[in-house]
Amino acid sequence: MEPGLFLIFAVFALGVMAGVPVAFCLGIAAVVGFLYEGLNPAVAFQQMASGMSMFSLLAIPFFIFAGEIMLHGGIARRLVALASACVGWMRGGLGMVDVSTSMLFGGISGSAVADTSATGTILIPAMKAKGYGVDYAVSLTVTSSIAGILIPPSHNMILYSLAAGGGISVSALFIAGIVPGITMCLFLGIAAYVMAVRRGYPSEGWAGFRHLFWTFIDALPGLLTAVIILGGVLSGVFTVTESAAFGAIWALVVTLLVYRNLSWPDFLIAVKASVRTTSVVFLLVGTATAFAWLLAMYRLPELLTEGMLAISANPIVILLLINVCLLLLGCVMDMAALILITTPIFLPVVTAIGVDPVQFGMVMMMNLGLGLTTPPVGAVLFVGCAIGRISMEQVMRTIWPFYGAILLALILTTYWPAMSLTLPRLLLGYGG
Repeated sequence: MEPGLFLIFAVFALGVMAGVPVAFCLGIAAVVGFLYEGLNPAVAFQQMASGMSMFSLLAIPFFIFAGEIMLHGGIARRLVALASACVGWMRGGLGMVDVSTSMLFGGISGSAVADTSATGTILIPAMKAKGYGVDYAVSLTVTSSIAGILIPPSHNMILYSLAAGGGISVSALFIAGIVPGITMCLFLGIAAYVMAVRRGYPSEGWAGFRHLFWTFIDALPGLLTAVIILGGVLSGVFTVTESAAFGAIWALVVTLLVYRNLSWPDFLIAVKASVRTTSVVFLLVGTATAFAWLLAMYRLPELLTEGMLAISANPIVILLLINVCLLLLGCVMDMAALILITTPIFLPVVTAIGVDPVQFGMVMMMNLGLGLTTPPVGAVLFVGCAIGRISMEQVMRTIWPFYGAILLALILTTYWPAMSLTLPRLLLGYGG
């Protein structure tokens, strides 16, 4: 390994182990690498600035703001009511409601943390009151929230497109996530049902089609947010950035004028949370761009491709190795940072063995989404445990069936390209 390459990874690893935020670890490692190579440090800051100046990144703050508005504006509660009317009659009905709500809310907010916060604050206490185990409620809530990463819109897919050099269609990525996301939720629903039957959890009873109709009407304005975003992109009327802006405006109009649940204090909370999250993402983008520039200079992607192909030319083996690496990294690092760091490294490897970049994007989203639910640094797991007031150790004893459901969906997404690519080819004419 090049001494400079070893140095920047050592500085980065030491920073992470010392508890320094990942964005600063990347920035410090990049500056150290530039100094070691005798380059002007100003180039590092130029790379950071250029990384944060891409027009497509404007969609991210709009998606984040729309998710926060929906979180605090009453949309989540109506989606829970709709899911309850649809599937609450099943055994362990609240578990089915949890998974279904994650599909609906994930398709609007695009954030796993927002999904867990919104549905968890409603459903975890409700499940506890109905006699469900807290470990079951928290495990199902945090694992099903990964749907927010896969089912469009998802700002993490925008980061993936950026990290891949901007040549991958964000629209294709959005559409590609629908089938894997729904498949994963179906597997989680099966696991939840089996556990509910074994534990003897109750059903909620069927309220009738009239109730279903009116809960759907009540939730429809919120659901239209996803329709506006996806419909605008698919029809070609909006770009992804424009559709994100219109989606945020629509969410604001719905919560203020239709539902009238968004108070001024809640609006301020949503704005502050959006600014904080956007700032973190953009800082990560900037520092990761400078870090990736050094990796390219040291030819790390090419070296890794040659090394993995030397181990095996079998795509099954290489994809298995990459999946294991991503799963392990997802346990110890934040998702956004890993997308920005690992995409330039692994994407050349998978393209060399004939894997489509859009399909690999779905593999990466599901892999790193799973990392959000695993210790020691799983942000979604922390949120779920805090809401349920249960220790992480208690949750980890019984979460394994849900991990198994996600891994099964991951295997299908990894080795069955049609699962990710059929819809983009049918709806967008994607030819990658």
